[in-house]
Amino acid sequence: MTNAREAMLADLQAELDEIEASGLTKRERTITTPQSAHITASANGEAREVLNFCANNYLGLADDERIIDSARNALTERGFGMASVRFICGTQDQHLELERKLADWLGTDDAILFSSCFDANGAVFAPMFGAQDAIISDALNHASLIDGIRLSKAARYRYANRDMADLREQLEATKAMNGGAGARRIVIVTDGVFSMDGYLAPLREICDLADEYGALVMVDDSHAVGFMGETGAGTPEHAGVADRVDIYTGTFGKALGGASGGYVAARQQIVDILRQQGRPYLFSNSLAPSIVAATITALDLVSGAADLREKLFENAAHFRRRMDEEGFELLEGEHAIIAVMFHDAALAAKIADEMLNHGVYVTAFSFPVVPRGEARIRVQLSAAHSPEDIEACVDAFVAARKAVEA
Repeated sequence: MTNAREAMLADLQAELDEIEASGLTKRERTITTPQSAHITASANGEAREVLNFCANNYLGLADDERIIDSARNALTERGFGMASVRFICGTQDQHLELERKLADWLGTDDAILFSSCFDANGAVFAPMFGAQDAIISDALNHASLIDGIRLSKAARYRYANRDMADLREQLEATKAMNGGAGARRIVIVTDGVFSMDGYLAPLREICDLADEYGALVMVDDSHAVGFMGETGAGTPEHAGVADRVDIYTGTFGKALGGASGGYVAARQQIVDILRQQGRPYLFSNSLAPSIVAATITALDLVSGAADLREKLFENAAHFRRRMDEEGFELLEGEHAIIAVMFHDAALAAKIADEMLNHGVYVTAFSFPVVPRGEARIRVQLSAAHSPEDIEACVDAFVAARKAVEA
């Protein structure tokens, strides 16, 4: 056993060494303040005040005092945790209140809470889709969707990112299933927003194809819920297809306060079967009372947050305009995720490191997170950023480019 353990550890160390040699090691910088547009972060043992342009804090609610007060009150009145799964003794009235508020806001029959959206996506597929069924997934879907699909015995099909001609081909291919009788059930699965690019899924076209082929539509809207669409209900609302999406999944860990927790919102029978057979729901602790109470407050705030949504998109437009003026290559889009392209992984990493020296915290992404040759710095705007913050970020990009090229 000792030799086997040592061999395994040696193999793991060799893999870690290879990751390091490839420049792909992920290092964590330590933050000593609440998440916000302005934070104190440490790198190489030195703490400094920096502007944060890489958080999912789209509406700036992560340090909102009203949300914090709700969490604090719930700790006192409802306790620290439930110490149970939902179906034993882990359901408080506020869990049901949050589920009802979510469903009403998103326009679905019901909703069900999970510890994370990763768990929500992991719960959906196995109970609903078996060997007679087909799951058709966008090639750039989030890892949680990919992993969730793998838990199902359904036939798996994949279409190129946002490519509707390829999606049609995959839908046609399902007709050969079950001895030519076709798939019993088909579901088209997509992110609402592809987080590395900021691209929106073409939901209207996807829903049209779903109607044509009798398929369901599932959208993971984690990077849109709270700020896309007229009321912030996400990309289906933004695309005008809210009533044509069968399954919504999403997170409370981004625009809705930034803590944790996820959900599935769907037709009643779908939610009901997940309560009976969704393994992450059945075998994970209930969402903590403080998170539930704070998220209820976040939903109340978001429902009246048109000014925050407007500010967010004004900030995104401001950043795009200034970066264009300075000659940087940006991926096209309308989202608050803006990819600044450098293509070379080492160059992107050096730019990000140099920007920290100029007081701006951003993160570089390269293979395997994005394709080889498409390394970038992903900038994420927030409603909490001021025009001065955005100008400082652009100035840091310019200064970092000059320093690295010198």
